[in-house]
Amino acid sequence: PGEDAALFDTVRAVALDLCPQLGISIPVGKDSLSMRTIWEEGGEGRTVVAPLSLIVSAFAPCEDVRATLTPQLRTDCGATELVLIDLGCGRNRLGGSMLAQVFGQFGDLAPDLDEPGALARFFDVLQALAREGLVLAYHDRSDGGLFATICEMAFAGRTGVTLDAGAPAAASAERGGESLLAALFAEELGAVIQVRATDRSHVLSRLRESRLEASIAGILNADDMIRVVSDGKPVLEEPRTALQRAWSEVSFRMQSLRDNPDCAREEHERILDAADPGLHAHLGFKLLDEEAEPEAGVGSGDRVAAFAGGARPRIAVLREQGVNGQVEMAAAFDRAGFEAHDVHMSDIVEGRLSLAGFHGFAAAGGFSYGDVLGGGAGWARSILFNARARDEFGAFFARGDSFALGVCNGCQMMSQLRELIPGAADWPRFVQNRSEQFEARLAMVEVTESPSMFFAGMAGSRLPIATAHGEGRARFDQPGSAGRAIVALRYVDNRGAATEAYPYNPSGSPQGTTGLTTADGRFTILMPHPERVFLAAQHSWHPQGWGEEGPWMRLFRNARRWVG
Repeated sequence: PGEDAALFDTVRAVALDLCPQLGISIPVGKDSLSMRTIWEEGGEGRTVVAPLSLIVSAFAPCEDVRATLTPQLRTDCGATELVLIDLGCGRNRLGGSMLAQVFGQFGDLAPDLDEPGALARFFDVLQALAREGLVLAYHDRSDGGLFATICEMAFAGRTGVTLDAGAPAAASAERGGESLLAALFAEELGAVIQVRATDRSHVLSRLRESRLEASIAGILNADDMIRVVSDGKPVLEEPRTALQRAWSEVSFRMQSLRDNPDCAREEHERILDAADPGLHAHLGFKLLDEEAEPEAGVGSGDRVAAFAGGARPRIAVLREQGVNGQVEMAAAFDRAGFEAHDVHMSDIVEGRLSLAGFHGFAAAGGFSYGDVLGGGAGWARSILFNARARDEFGAFFARGDSFALGVCNGCQMMSQLRELIPGAADWPRFVQNRSEQFEARLAMVEVTESPSMFFAGMAGSRLPIATAHGEGRARFDQPGSAGRAIVALRYVDNRGAATEAYPYNPSGSPQGTTGLTTADGRFTILMPHPERVFLAAQHSWHPQGWGEEGPWMRLFRNARRWVG
């Protein structure tokens, strides 16, 4: 009796009723539902039984990452409408909802999957609509309810929305429920999708053919307001920025206690900038350089190799204990026409390999020595304090035909080898981020005018790039070195101005400095990760119209052209 009986009923419902109807299986499970602790206290046995809960994690293959959907409402597609797909079949049960918890209650009836077949049909038709390009944005309803869903979509798109709660409220009232509150806050299964107004009839027809309940839930508005109307009467009207700051309040207060409070404040206050244009891409070059176009039948991956006569220069992709970005780095250089070799530092220290056999090297990102010795510092010392490694790197840097790229951990490492690198005397060290946290995000950068051969023809370009570092803040130790150092890349805000404000500048580096080079342009260090975004599909956001490759592929092709 009790929890054990509930556990039995739960397993039976999931394994015998739900899974077969959905055509899925649970391949493995860990029974932590029936755990109990028994101990003696004062000669009396005591038992505590774990409360019943069940978590099922689902996974499925993603056939094309370029066709994924996000909650970001699109404002560049003309007139659009928001469609509510209701898998709760008109029920709006508030048990266990966030609304109930806000009022210190738990509620009575909770949402349930009453018709598994509807969920399967929903998945199939949504996949079909997405493949046909008929869905512009998507957000599920079951985590917060309709109002939270609409707000979060508006926050992501930085746009106003007018939500018509009349149809969902009427459906709830027909079943004897609280009409408006239930319609707005019940966390029943379902989703809101954004479609073009011209596609509305077709999309609704397809949904109804799949025996799914769907209704128009709202439209975008031009004055950046969140409005709720019911039966034609206004229920709520607030600026989107005000609701977004309220939505972010708890995170802001936690961040203020955990991280640098100034960074937390700067991030929270940027919500007030309703005119923030967001991420963008301004390129000073063509995505596919006409010089590099291959002959007929040559694949895009061989484009530069074909242009350069087919030779594939050898490049060493360096890594040390804890480094994890070597495969991406090798893939980018391989695509650009190099023959990439995996070279561990132990190969050089123990004399198995020599850098003399390579045109260049790329030091990959990661966490060398777990960063316990400081970002990249342990890696640098394994070179500086080992006679063979020091001689190898010293001879490599002294050659007139060598080049090197250091990214993230590799950037930190190379910055501390500046005594060996001609022209690097004014490079900074990289220390803990101003936010006091590991920063992983898509950030805006500008390519500055510099002699770096990696950035040839790219000066003035502003575009997003992946960042992932805990110690990326440039610190110039020598007086005047900040003014003498040659900056190749810097963080900018969404209007294109160099910035130290968080989170546009995730590290807090002075004047946004995040990439440097030498006077001859052969050696360049960067904190962001161009190798993680050399394909368009690797960007979490990019403008419409990009092809297979992203603009950061130009950096690797430039290296191939420089070799000749």
